[in-house]
Amino acid sequence: MGKSAAAAAYYQCSECGWQTMKWAGRCGECQQWGTVTEGRAPAAGRLRGPARNGRPVLPATPAVPIADVDPAVARARPTGLGELDRVLGGGLVPGAVVLLAGEPGVGKSTLLLEAGALAAANGPVLYVTGEESAAQVRLRADRIGALSQQLFLAAETDFGALLEHVGQVNPGLLIVDSVQTILVAGVEGAPGGVTQVREVTGALTALAKQRTLTTVLVGHVTKDGSIAGPRSLEHLVDVVLHFDGDRHAQLRMVRALKNRFGPTDEIGCFELGEFGLAELPDPSGLFLSRLSNPVPGTCVTVTLEGRRPLLAEVQTLVCEAAAEPPRRVTSGLDSSRVGMVVAVLQRRAGVTIGKRDIYAATVGGVRLTEPSVDLAIALALASAVSDLSLPPGIIAVGEVGLAGEIRRVTGVQRRLAEAARMGFRHAIVPPGSPRLPPGEFPGMKVTEAADMAQAISAALGAP
Repeated sequence: MGKSAAAAAYYQCSECGWQTMKWAGRCGECQQWGTVTEGRAPAAGRLRGPARNGRPVLPATPAVPIADVDPAVARARPTGLGELDRVLGGGLVPGAVVLLAGEPGVGKSTLLLEAGALAAANGPVLYVTGEESAAQVRLRADRIGALSQQLFLAAETDFGALLEHVGQVNPGLLIVDSVQTILVAGVEGAPGGVTQVREVTGALTALAKQRTLTTVLVGHVTKDGSIAGPRSLEHLVDVVLHFDGDRHAQLRMVRALKNRFGPTDEIGCFELGEFGLAELPDPSGLFLSRLSNPVPGTCVTVTLEGRRPLLAEVQTLVCEAAAEPPRRVTSGLDSSRVGMVVAVLQRRAGVTIGKRDIYAATVGGVRLTEPSVDLAIALALASAVSDLSLPPGIIAVGEVGLAGEIRRVTGVQRRLAEAARMGFRHAIVPPGSPRLPPGEFPGMKVTEAADMAQAISAALGAP
């Protein structure tokens, strides 16, 4: 008996589900330390499901020609939140399983509570909470105005009780907050473990397909921002959404990492306030400072979040170092790219920075990681060093290379159109970039700069 029990023992990573027969301090898949714990493998001959004996099974529905399948059944239904529908590709598809992940406190529950209240106008909606009591969710609903007689609330952590609620309410939309808190009886592991999360997600996916029930699952994230649980979790669901934003700022963004029914290059913007989430169909103004006079060390750029162009301002400050070595502090920018731009400025453009402290940040808490922001960072630094302000109404878009050249970026026409719409009249872009259609924005001046020296001369009017 001891030998059979030892043979059935194995070790599994609680983060990604990697399995091994010997204990290891570090996971061989996700490289996390201290996540490998002992589990128990299923006994031989106890495989679940109809495929265990290999015999044919009578199908639930016969196979039909693809031309005879009614596509109206899988058409998206709007949620009532335009920004969320933009990311989903028009709305929620009946029978689809959506996984919404994000950091704690970013507003996932608030977003789904608002969407559930709006969707309740078209039929019953069941909101199952495993992290809060029903009274706590009701208080949030009162605060954000998400009350509806068709929005049913249940505080449950047992999967069997969840199925019973689904049978009683017969909803058109099921929201589970969160999938890591639901427990399936008879399955080993604690709630939130790899085995439990895989079992719960698989069972909810099967339920959604059988009943054509749209299901939205809330998922936790790990400390590095990835979705907690096994990697197969993202393969089981139809749509994976990520809800993020700086906890010290009001902007929240939802983006699609996977979408079987729509695009994955769209983002939805919301503003988190006292009374819930407000849609931001035009968020560009949030990332610009409201200074009456130009200040040295600032430059505006246009970044692409998915297919949506957003204006953002880069601010830099260069001052004498108070200690050795000089400081390089960034906020909202990639520190390695800022360091590269500083090196290119000194070596290729003759901008003398020397041993001085450099501070670089964005406005409004937005994070800019796109290479097209390089030129704006470089011009802002050159402006700060020379103590000359860039003229008002100018933007800069382009990637900076190590040879000092300015490389082309994608979506230049969309960026220029957004800048012209916001009142900017001069743009510095890489050579060979597509221009705006003639006559669309007649007051827009576009200057092509092949290298850093030309860009600095065009922006500051001096070498």
